[in-house]
Amino acid sequence: MSISIIIPTLNAEAYIERLIRALLEQTVVPDEIIVVDSESEDNTAKIAAGLLRVHLMPIGRKVFDHGGTRDMALRASRGEFVLFMTQDALPVDAHYIEHLVAPFADERVAAVGGRQVAYPDARPFEKAVRRYNYSAEERVWDAEDIERLGVRAFLISDVCAAYRRSAYLETGGFDHPILTNEDMLMAERLLHAGYKLAYCGRAAVYHSHRFTLRQDYQRNLIVGRTMKRYEQRFEYVKETGEGIGLARAVLMQLIREGELVECVCFAASCAARLLGNRVGRYLEGREHG
Repeated sequence: MSISIIIPTLNAEAYIERLIRALLEQTVVPDEIIVVDSESEDNTAKIAAGLLRVHLMPIGRKVFDHGGTRDMALRASRGEFVLFMTQDALPVDAHYIEHLVAPFADERVAAVGGRQVAYPDARPFEKAVRRYNYSAEERVWDAEDIERLGVRAFLISDVCAAYRRSAYLETGGFDHPILTNEDMLMAERLLHAGYKLAYCGRAAVYHSHRFTLRQDYQRNLIVGRTMKRYEQRFEYVKETGEGIGLARAVLMQLIREGELVECVCFAASCAARLLGNRVGRYLEGREHG
């Protein structure tokens, strides 16, 4: 089994050495680590280039594309299994890679998603959101489960995901150019090609954010545009029901923990994200409807 890891970076000086050293200390060590750097203005490229097993792939910042850049890097890699991570993620333990690739023992599994755990210093509502979205369970599903799972059938995140090279190439790879959600579209493509997807709760990384309301709005405006543009491929699966379920569960958890201020902050974040999503869908429909 040969394994490649691909990490897109931009000004990742604060993260990259810690992340790569953690990957090199895994029980299953990757054969290569490709760092795709988009003209970082700090020491990211210099640090990465000096580390063991790292191949630095510099690209122009203006040509970065969530689907196209990842596709280019995968096709340049050598691994039978190709793992993607983001620069601000960090394996929780030394068994991350070992657990993430384990579901590939089933030859019909084409992609595996890992668990995201909020960093210890994350705000309480961010921790609750991660617990809701990323459980410790293990599961495998195929296209017949889409109706039952809804939008969750497509929730493979390139924050921490692995792909079987042969299945990826057979189905054409990531859509590009694309603003976001290249991973969900790849999941859809693999499911409808007859492959299975898997989620491994034992394969965990630390990953969380502290976004402003403006950032919540802007990020979800892009998501809304993407989901509207590709809604036929998602079989018109609605996100609203899943979003309501998440909001209810997180609010109840925060109330139980006595985090009343966090309830207000989370409600404001939900409002900003919902507004961004709706505006994004409206703009996409108006421009391309």
